[in-house]
Amino acid sequence: MKPLQRILHVEDVPSIQVVTRIALQKLGGFEVLSCASGQEALAKVQAFGPDMILMDVSLPEMDGIELLRQLASLIDLQQTPVVLLTGQAQDPADPAELQRLGVRKLLQKPFDPLQLATQLTEIWNAEHE
Repeated sequence: MKPLQRILHVEDVPSIQVVTRIALQKLGGFEVLSCASGQEALAKVQAFGPDMILMDVSLPEMDGIELLRQLASLIDLQQTPVVLLTGQAQDPADPAELQRLGVRKLLQKPFDPLQLATQLTEIWNAEHE
């Protein structure tokens, strides 16, 4: 099984972006590319070649669901698991559509940065058993 190594992180709040990147790099040993917007993620996703995408649902200009729809035309989201971070109480979209778009898990904000790398590794391992 290929290990989880490269994570594309899409988050527009600078403080959350920094905490997440530090947690994933220092605790998880992952290579992380942080993008502050959907447009930036679309521009960089193919060159980066992520193993997993971790993204906020509420993004400026383009919400997370629309970003996923556009990412699906660039990379195979069935092969690249998506984990959504959300502060919303209810699911951001129809669960069937989320599954079709490659979403494997919804994590609630605030999240525990000390547990994040472990949670993502568990999602990855479950996917590749």
